[in-house]
Amino acid sequence: MLLGCIGDDFTGSSDLANTLAKGGMRTVQYTGVPDGPAASDVQAGVVALKSRSIDPADAVAQSLAALEWLKAQGCEQIFFKYCSTFDSTPQGNIGPVADALAEALDAHKVIVCPAFPGTGRSIYQGHLFVKDTLLNESGLQNHPITPMTDADIRRWLAPQTKYAVGHIPAEVVFQGAADIAQALDAQHDAGRRHIVVDAIRDADLIEIGRAAKGLPLVTGGSGVALGLPANFGCTGAPVAWQGQAGKVVALSGSCSIATRAQVAHHAATHPCQEINAVDVIEGRVTAQDMATWALNAGGVPLIYSSADPEVVTQVQKKFGQAQSSAALEGFFATIAALAIDAGATRIITAGGETSGAVIEHLDLGTLEIGPEIDPGVPALRARGDLVVALKSGNFGAVDFFEKAAGVLAGTA
Repeated sequence: MLLGCIGDDFTGSSDLANTLAKGGMRTVQYTGVPDGPAASDVQAGVVALKSRSIDPADAVAQSLAALEWLKAQGCEQIFFKYCSTFDSTPQGNIGPVADALAEALDAHKVIVCPAFPGTGRSIYQGHLFVKDTLLNESGLQNHPITPMTDADIRRWLAPQTKYAVGHIPAEVVFQGAADIAQALDAQHDAGRRHIVVDAIRDADLIEIGRAAKGLPLVTGGSGVALGLPANFGCTGAPVAWQGQAGKVVALSGSCSIATRAQVAHHAATHPCQEINAVDVIEGRVTAQDMATWALNAGGVPLIYSSADPEVVTQVQKKFGQAQSSAALEGFFATIAALAIDAGATRIITAGGETSGAVIEHLDLGTLEIGPEIDPGVPALRARGDLVVALKSGNFGAVDFFEKAAGVLAGTA
């Protein structure tokens, strides 16, 4: 294995795996730290953790365990993948994990670059934008778990890390890999270990990737991985895929603006069922009822709880954030398991926490990377009779659910 990757959630990990596979690397995504060695032909291994919103100490422990396994596979470089909207809080988890990995790898010039222009995420003068809007004005300031209230990544990262945070501006990045590498050296000489690097175009990310050649640790969104495969002599190639016929079930637990628009669009032409945490917690709706409904519905049936953030906040006030989140995640995971037991062969999930809960509950240890459905979202084969798509809440076109069903079936 050449490149070892640690993702802090399942959708982001498949996003990264998709980028590397398109870059020509034989890529496999693992659910948690594997028990045994990787296959000998794997060039990039992505260990997907569900660590984005847990206690920082637990996130660090899980990430270090993943690092030890990846090092045992012979990895030459480590990539720590987090969300392209830098989802975290001032108490963690991105900073503590980045610190721990940097210390374990003796890495002193650590790139920090969540940019992903293909989905509208760019960094300019250290500030993260969602299309033409600052992160803290994009709706992410209302995220129920990791509200992003400051677009300055330098300022947001600073209280999370014990090390100084540096910056390489866009005008340097535009000059190319050699100038970026020189700027990394200058930031290191100035005592800054974590270095936020501007990027507004895919071309910027490729140059940043070239500048990262030989660095023990790189961190960021999947976009900065665009330039990494070439460092290992890989070139882009079409990803092979055999579609899977059969029943499809879509599940959405995301309350992002993008997902809510996708749900509304989908509901106009496909059967949909809305659920809420209160009904789940108080037993007024069961997973068996929902699974049975989905398997008997036509089209691409969608079960969703993509409520307005204000509604989510009210539920959390009544039952607590932990109970509310766990109830819905467990509910969706059980629906997926029941549906598969009854013959479903295609599962689509929206939302990082929802996707992680489903994949963990199904105990899907290895996911093979297929073609891209929308930027950042690949088709995945879990086993011979099951394919899945894991969508981050903010990703995907408005017709994502229908499109995903077609790509998973091999008909789109």
